[in-house]
Amino acid sequence: MTDLADGVVKLPSAEDEARFWALVESAWERLGPEPAALRRALLTRDPDADDDDDGRYALDPWLDPFLDSLRQLSAGLSSRELTDLDRVVERKLHDIDRADVHDVTDGSDDGFLYCRGFVVALGREFYEAVDADPAVAVPDGECEGMCYFFAHLHDERFGGWPETGSGISRESCTNPAGWSE
Repeated sequence: MTDLADGVVKLPSAEDEARFWALVESAWERLGPEPAALRRALLTRDPDADDDDDGRYALDPWLDPFLDSLRQLSAGLSSRELTDLDRVVERKLHDIDRADVHDVTDGSDDGFLYCRGFVVALGREFYEAVDADPAVAVPDGECEGMCYFFAHLHDERFGGWPETGSGISRESCTNPAGWSE
């Protein structure tokens, strides 16, 4: 990988992705069995069932404690490590910036970003399920804090936003492949 100035886009490494998902899982594990059960229920629910009381929003009160836990786990990370993790988040958000995912989650541009943040925050298994079948996504489920989590940590600790060199945006409707029809 070389610098974007050289015309080459930086992609997250397999190691960075593995580290990111491990941090997410560790942050959830620290919160105990209740959110684990709620995450499992969201993953295994029937997305085609027309039931408004299927527990889709039961995780909402757990999102801030999850982000606090993730912050604690990230306390000693270097500028480079935070940048690498931000690149992973940016890529994950970009990859599910798609019309078929938006059709399920709904939301304005910002709202759709926060919905994708929710998908990422719930962990690899949920993310991959939504990526494969957008019907698994939660309508209007949002986790704004996940969208720029590592960028904000980087700014707080090192006085600036990380330069990911990815050449992409996590913002809504910026993935051309996801919106072509």
